[in-house]
Amino acid sequence: MKIVSLEEVARIVRDRGAVEPRIVMSGNFAAPVELAEAVLAELPSVRLHALNAQPSVSLHDGVTPETTFVGPAYRKHPRLSYVPCRLSMVPRLFHGFLRPDAVLIHTTVPRHGKVSMGLECNILPGAIEAARQVGAPVIAQLNPRMPWTFGDSELMLDEVDYGVEVDAPMTTHSAPPPGDDAQLIGARVASEIRNGATLQAGIGEVPDATIAGLTDRHNLRIWTEMFSDGVLALERASATDRGVQMVTSFIFGSQELYDWVDDNPRVRMTRTEVTNAPSKIAKQPRMTSINTALQVDLYDQANASRMNNRIYSGFGGQTDFTVGASHSQGGQAFMALRSWHPKADVSTIVPLIDEPVTSFQHTAVVTEQGLAWMWGNDEKTQARNMIEQAAHPQVRDELWEEAAAMGKA
Repeated sequence: MKIVSLEEVARIVRDRGAVEPRIVMSGNFAAPVELAEAVLAELPSVRLHALNAQPSVSLHDGVTPETTFVGPAYRKHPRLSYVPCRLSMVPRLFHGFLRPDAVLIHTTVPRHGKVSMGLECNILPGAIEAARQVGAPVIAQLNPRMPWTFGDSELMLDEVDYGVEVDAPMTTHSAPPPGDDAQLIGARVASEIRNGATLQAGIGEVPDATIAGLTDRHNLRIWTEMFSDGVLALERASATDRGVQMVTSFIFGSQELYDWVDDNPRVRMTRTEVTNAPSKIAKQPRMTSINTALQVDLYDQANASRMNNRIYSGFGGQTDFTVGASHSQGGQAFMALRSWHPKADVSTIVPLIDEPVTSFQHTAVVTEQGLAWMWGNDEKTQARNMIEQAAHPQVRDELWEEAAAMGKA
């Protein structure tokens, strides 16, 4: 690895001469902001691939935001290029259709011949390997404030071509306390989780509320796409199995969480192809997947990706973990959401989803109204459970009419 300035590294990428280079960079809360800003400023036309991009990097008119999971910075962007793909399979794309012309990562400063990508592993190892196969540069923003994590986040220095030294505070996230509905939903899900379960929780206040309701459990394991401060609360409550490493592919949360994961052998960062592989998820004992959606229909199909035929997020890891948890011995896949969408002022339980389906065949659908068991029931029973135990009372009569018309009542 050669240490260079921001100006130098920007020229290095520009001088490669690609008409519209594809830049893959760390996303979530680990974006190498200073590095990305310098490189983008030198490129009149560029495709910027980032997973769950946050509004931290400015996008000039020549930037085409590209992603397989849409974050706040890309959502509703007029030039968005969304590539549908299960998260576990995204790294394959970098070796073909989405081959990178440069990879920008955010790392620790070097020690003992290595750097660590810290809070974000995810799809990056695959992108780095694809870049190195074709001689595209891998460039690290070396930040002394990035926590050191172990596992696939660690890179040998010869795997990185250039390093830029930037001392910048890490982006933190402070989730608001879950609302009353979220707490009720979380409590319902938590009541079904037993000691010794392995947890995966998606992003949002319902998963957060569920995790908060598990502090009295014992020997819980963590195998998840991401985690935040709730996992730290479980650890401090002695609810986790201290003899098993926590497996994740990215982390975001408070500075307190970052300080805890720094140099912590309890936490193992694992590349997406491993973390999200349904076959590996299925091997975890009592694997419990907790996800949410925009809509669920009477066939137990969930839409977590689109609103009014416009992409909102994407598959993410929901498909991977729903399938993996369903195949786990004693596993459960929960779909947890409010029965009524507060902003759109509509029911989230609908007769039949008219958007692309993100996942289906869950163990149960949980709302603030109740817990509707899906697994093992025939279609008519599933529909009845959904209407009577998950749907908002205001739409139950309408749903019964639609169920009858569909032959499900």
